[in-house]
Amino acid sequence: MSTTSSVLPDNATVEQVFKTLDTETTALFEQLDLSFLTDYPVFAPDPRGRTRVHEPPELLKGVIHCFYSDIYGPRPMARELHNEDVWRQCGFERPPSRRTLSRFIADFELVAEDVFLELVHELAEQVPLGKLFRIDGTDIPVDHRDEDAEWNYDHAEDDYYYGYGCCVVTAANNIPVAAAFTPAKKVDQETAMRVTRDALAVESPRWMIGDSEFDMLEWHDHLLAQAVVPIAPYNPRNTNDPLDIDYRVEERIKEHSETVRLWQKQLEETYSYRSQVETAIGVCKDLGLGTPRVRGRVRVKAHVFLALCLRLAVALANHHRGNDVASPTITL
Repeated sequence: MSTTSSVLPDNATVEQVFKTLDTETTALFEQLDLSFLTDYPVFAPDPRGRTRVHEPPELLKGVIHCFYSDIYGPRPMARELHNEDVWRQCGFERPPSRRTLSRFIADFELVAEDVFLELVHELAEQVPLGKLFRIDGTDIPVDHRDEDAEWNYDHAEDDYYYGYGCCVVTAANNIPVAAAFTPAKKVDQETAMRVTRDALAVESPRWMIGDSEFDMLEWHDHLLAQAVVPIAPYNPRNTNDPLDIDYRVEERIKEHSETVRLWQKQLEETYSYRSQVETAIGVCKDLGLGTPRVRGRVRVKAHVFLALCLRLAVALANHHRGNDVASPTITL
């Protein structure tokens, strides 16, 4: 029989023990400040005076943990968060119920874009975003039983899909910096302008690249006015009298500037980086963007932005740990 004994330090608590653990869950949240969530009216305490059992920050942490573990939907999330090792690491004092998680996700949809952009700005203060932004739309396929979704044609795949879309602006290291939930993959000018303004509010790049879908005059002129060079292939189908140019910016600069000159080779070399937006979107889809197992516009939109928020949390964790920021997984 051993004559030595191991005794926990005085006043040690279970919470303190969990703080010493180094897991992917703790890594996800060690650099993430979610305190701003309590300022949103949608998450305000019940007006009837009922005490709020769970605060918005830990609820979002719990949902993000589940997304990172490929767990979607309030019922399986509730099962996962009944694991004491998990709910304590997410900051809960007790595990949340399925109904609580369902209500939080529905409320989150009302402020989803605002929360995402708040986290983007938080990340931008710590992680370099580079000087080249890319914009593109992607498909969000859903179950055919979703009555809010529609059949949409995907020009890139030359096929139809049932679901929604998402327009995303990405920066260096596969980081999304602006996004909009859309009825289809195809991006209209209003959406392109909105996400572009959101992206430029985060940081001003030197270049912004899009495919021929973004051959939009207003988009080009807005970027040039912000000293950002837009590069999108000229689409001759947009006019009955096509110009002899390869990129719309050639004509816009010639018309609006006597001092700026761009070489054709420079445009081609820069545009060659456009495909990296597909890699960035692919990383987001690895983290749940492409697998919404919910139905209805509200639930799917919430799912899309929760996946994008997870991507930011992973990038931030990897940055501070000296890991590959572009990776969809955290290395401990």
